[in-house]
Amino acid sequence: MIIKRPRYMDFLKEYKDNEAIKVITGIRRSGKTFLMNMFIDFLHQEGIEDDQIIHINFEDLAFNAIKDEMDLYHYVHDHENKKKKNYLFFDEIQHVKNWEKAINSFRVDMNADIYVTGSNAHLLSGELATLLSGRYVELTVYPLSFKEYYDYNHGNPENRYQLFTQYIVDGGFPAVDIAPNEDLKTALKKGIFDSVVLRDIAMRAKTRDDKAIVAIIEYLMGELVSPISATNISNALKSNGFKTTTSTVISYLHLLEQSYLFYQARRYDIRGKKLLSTLGKYYVADTGLRNTRLNRGFRDNLGHQIENIVFIELLRHGYEVEVGDYSGKEIDFIARKGNEVKYYQVTEHLPENSTRETDNLRFIPNGYTKCVLSLSQFDTGVVDGIEIKYLLDWLLEE
Repeated sequence: MIIKRPRYMDFLKEYKDNEAIKVITGIRRSGKTFLMNMFIDFLHQEGIEDDQIIHINFEDLAFNAIKDEMDLYHYVHDHENKKKKNYLFFDEIQHVKNWEKAINSFRVDMNADIYVTGSNAHLLSGELATLLSGRYVELTVYPLSFKEYYDYNHGNPENRYQLFTQYIVDGGFPAVDIAPNEDLKTALKKGIFDSVVLRDIAMRAKTRDDKAIVAIIEYLMGELVSPISATNISNALKSNGFKTTTSTVISYLHLLEQSYLFYQARRYDIRGKKLLSTLGKYYVADTGLRNTRLNRGFRDNLGHQIENIVFIELLRHGYEVEVGDYSGKEIDFIARKGNEVKYYQVTEHLPENSTRETDNLRFIPNGYTKCVLSLSQFDTGVVDGIEIKYLLDWLLEE
């Protein structure tokens, strides 16, 4: 059974034949290549012929001879259809040196619609941004959302909580979720972890010793959604025999973000209306990856795991997300999109005879949407004008 990803497909259809270069980013194995293949199938259905499509996956040894921009330039022009529009698909293009120059050339001198994927945020920095400023659109592909997982597994109101507990453990990597047994799911997640660490982090760090990188990853996974200090990480590593410095930790944290394995939410002073420079939080791209690496289960730090899922879901919907601070009270998330601002608290359940979760939101003096998301379906309602939603209902909204 195919896992359909209509939101991403709709994006590609919307920008089809648009002169903007479509840049598809996201963590390894999140489904970028599969999405590209689905879109190529769509093009065939639209009447586009095989000789109009050039599809290169740079992790396929068949294309190992393409090393730099000139190799890529000559290959494409040797295979182009000179009478019709060409559709160019380049998968994991970061393996080609100076690839940006070739892509810009195709944009200028060919009748082409261009799509590229990459597993590193560095793809959109440096020369690409200079050469293609204002001429590309980015689509970030995340592991499956709970709704995608739910639909694939024929979810219904009776089994949705059970499916959610499985989703936390399985995670959302498509190859994992279609695997027929637990042993294969675990093996696939371990393989994804290793490929991200070795190909997208250690290689860019130019180090053969990935043990310190793995130690930082495990630290972040163990301290999921807790305020993080690079100095504290450095001290923790030193106590375990690693020779490292705070500046090295900071550089590794940056690489973890570039690989899309972790996302940082910075702290925002709501009253002072400014970003704070310390104690941001880190959220992992996939709870299944975290639980397999640490050998943990659904119940381990459940409150933090559901907070992590909400954070990734907000990113998936196009929000910029920060952790709020209002006079010492923490707001789990400030979600911004254009002029839209929403405040969220996330909890396993509302404690009896306690208004702590709603109080943190109630005293923020503005008219923006404020919502508490609870994993208890019995907590729904409105308290002091603040909506309390069942988390699974929220995750399954269109």
